[in-house]
Amino acid sequence: MSLDYHAAWQAVIHHPLFGLGITLAVYQLALAGYERTRSVLFQPVLFSMVVVIGVLLACGLAYDEYRDSVLPLTLLLGPATVALAVPLFLNMRRIRQLFWPIVLTLSIAGVFATLTGVLVAWLLGAEPLMLMTLAPKSVTSPIAMLVAEQIGGVAALAAVFVMITGVLGAISGPSILRRLRVTHPAAQGMALGLTAHAVGTSRALQDSTESGAFAALAMSLMGVTTAVILPLVVALIA
Repeated sequence: MSLDYHAAWQAVIHHPLFGLGITLAVYQLALAGYERTRSVLFQPVLFSMVVVIGVLLACGLAYDEYRDSVLPLTLLLGPATVALAVPLFLNMRRIRQLFWPIVLTLSIAGVFATLTGVLVAWLLGAEPLMLMTLAPKSVTSPIAMLVAEQIGGVAALAAVFVMITGVLGAISGPSILRRLRVTHPAAQGMALGLTAHAVGTSRALQDSTESGAFAALAMSLMGVTTAVILPLVVALIA
């Protein structure tokens, strides 16, 4: 009895668990490689994204089919986000002690993080549509997409800018902070959370619980502030 290898292969790649298994396997491989080498090439989000895209293209799988396969992971994003409250709770006393520095940092760095990307794009001759898409680049994807749509940007493209910002921030942020001699865990966490949102928070958690707590706090405050204030500012300017 001959075995139809093509049919068997198609059955494997179209199995409902194929996308889920590939995603988990690639991410674990990225974590192992990054922990051993600390190489930028193994940055978990970047490495996983590139490899998974390559697998989808090589197997000829449509994104819709992959999205349905990894739906359980998507559903776990909510609990994972809520779980960031744990380091916040554990460091609540420290957060209260640094309340006014946190407010000052959010006010200055939040505005700077929003304006720098828009200003650089404007100097390079970007259209207003692109400027509005870039403005919420330093907050998490769901908030960035909603804000971009409200202020006249492109929601899908805003998610791409958010991903690029997060990956670059997680890769270069710690080394830049070290060169600037920013060694305080709270300061490092605030910087990563404000500029690199969830990816930066994940990177901060690898350093210490305190750094991760302040990164989660900064990410949350930056998201809420951007969602409330940015549409109002754009409406006033327009």
